Amino acid sequence: MSGRLTGKVAIITGAGQQPGATPGNGRATAIRFAQEGATCVLVDVNAGWAHETRAMLDSDDAIVIAADVTDEAACQGIMQQTLDQFGRIDVLHSNVGMSKGDRATPDLDTETWDRLMTLNLKSMFMLCKAALPTMRAQGSGSIITISSTASKAMRPTVAYKTSKGAINTFTQHVAAENARHGVRANVILPGLINTPMAIERRAQESGRPREDIQAERDALVPMGYMGDAWDVANAAVFLASDEAKYITGVLLPVDGGLLLKRG
Repeated sequence: MSGRLTGKVAIITGAGQQPGATPGNGRATAIRFAQEGATCVLVDVNAGWAHETRAMLDSDDAIVIAADVTDEAACQGIMQQTLDQFGRIDVLHSNVGMSKGDRATPDLDTETWDRLMTLNLKSMFMLCKAALPTMRAQGSGSIITISSTASKAMRPTVAYKTSKGAINTFTQHVAAENARHGVRANVILPGLINTPMAIERRAQESGRPREDIQAERDALVPMGYMGDAWDVANAAVFLASDEAKYITGVLLPVDGGLLLKRG
């Protein structure tokens, strides 16, 4: 039985994750892509975490690439290794990002600004730059970038919001620039999502129970609870599939109505 992504080769960056009680967005997306028939290329700076994801896939042909996506040569290498092994690139799912160390504008040091901009934004530019020649030559491709509802709402810290807003603008530019080449580019804007990066990290940093942080975040969402990584992954499946063949340049919130409250 074929799936919605059968025959497609999909690169997922940030496919591993730190330990936690729930799946992260990259791991969940890799699992859902594989369930829908995609051949998955699992990219993470932590090879062990990516191999843990690989073990969860019901797939014989998924591969792991350990790479630092803040390095342009590594981004080029991801594409070349994928082409060498599978001969095509159909989906680029750029999922790497973080907010650790962010501060209010007068308190933020330039080193942290540069680090967050490089990881959140520059890495996506370099990955797209590396993937686009192949997608253009194929006359097809789907690029999915992960932004945040923080890009469209008030936030007490500056670098994360700015980088995510720039991801929106950059991806829409890529969509317009490459539409005539058959390449689509869309953005997912997760809201408050129950992932290890969101919950376990805050629990560790604050010394508070995970359950308290989860309850606080649940209360902020109009629907009354946070989403999970499967919500983000299912949106990615749709945008990667031919069901979305006439959709490009879209900013898709997956947020339980959070932007209705904050926007």
